[in-house]
Amino acid sequence: MEVFGIIGMSLGTMGFVFGIICLNQMGKLIKTLKEKKILEEDYKNVDTF
Repeated sequence: MEVFGIIGMSLGTMGFVFGIICLNQMGKLIKTLKEKKILEEDYKNVDTF
């Protein structure tokens, strides 16, 4: 039964890392869209904390 704990911790860690990478990529995307004047300069992303 310890195997399920190990699998759960592994999947949880992978999910956490994936989430951090996605937040970083969203920041880059928002910055690029602001530079290209697609988004307004005063745009605030309400989804990021």
